[in-house]
Amino acid sequence: MVPARTAQRLCAPPPAALDRTGLARSPRESCRGTRRPVQQYHDLLRRILREGRPREDRTGTGTIGVFGHQMRFDLRAGFPLVTTKKLHLKSIIHELLWFLRGDTDNRSLNEVGVRIWDEWATAEQTARFGRREGDLGPVYGHQWRNFGATKNPDGTYANDGVDQIAKLVAGIKTNPYSRRHLVTGWNPKEADEVALPPCHTLFQLHVQDGALSCQLYQRSADVFLGVPFNIASYALLTMMIAQVCDLAPGDFVHTFGDAHLYKNHLEQARLQLERAPRPLPTMTIDPTVKDLFAFRYEHITLEGYDPWPHIKAEVSV
Repeated sequence: MVPARTAQRLCAPPPAALDRTGLARSPRESCRGTRRPVQQYHDLLRRILREGRPREDRTGTGTIGVFGHQMRFDLRAGFPLVTTKKLHLKSIIHELLWFLRGDTDNRSLNEVGVRIWDEWATAEQTARFGRREGDLGPVYGHQWRNFGATKNPDGTYANDGVDQIAKLVAGIKTNPYSRRHLVTGWNPKEADEVALPPCHTLFQLHVQDGALSCQLYQRSADVFLGVPFNIASYALLTMMIAQVCDLAPGDFVHTFGDAHLYKNHLEQARLQLERAPRPLPTMTIDPTVKDLFAFRYEHITLEGYDPWPHIKAEVSV
């Protein structure tokens, strides 16, 4: 049986020193406990601020970024929810459940008070690819649950595609050591028919010694606003799949292509780096749920989350 809670380990890092740029140096502690996951995220922020090259981008805001980066989180050492600013966990959970349902309608999120897709769901945005307001097109949920489905003349889809998530779970249960436990959100045929082409494009699951690990490849990463959400979402997904497959959670590995900070997020990133990480929270999922598609919001509980205050930043569309 899968433990209902992840364990927590505390780690007291040495005081940080300042480098020549005025940014605090990252402690090189070996402990993978409560501070280390958030420290890895801080390391990425620092790297972009130090090494990031300026680029113009689709939104017109402009970015500084790096190409190629990786972080690894031990899910047995606490839930990797960023503590140096408050995150809206309700949005993270409901969005993940929305993906797993195969839903692509922003109105479903709005009904539960989630607004994170609103900027891409306006009438102006959806009209660009011939859809009504709120219809985001074949985004993550469609690709995860009905990949390659036949498109009907009215813009809807037949239910004849590949249910990648169901296939993934079945594969882990019947052939756990396969190297083919993959799900892709990137469909080149439909990448230009959606409100926002998938940023977190591909993930692979891996079973070793009774534990399930996940590696995500993210082609494009809004490191200040998006990445903390992505870390939490895929960590939770890994825990949920592990439970229904009678495995323990292992590691979440986050691999990036273009990892960037928008130019209107630089001061916010510097502010966040001034804050010391706090102990990680514990995520609890109802141990009686054994069907991935039966999970509901009330089955998921976070305990011990004591973050710093929220840092406001504008989203670029």
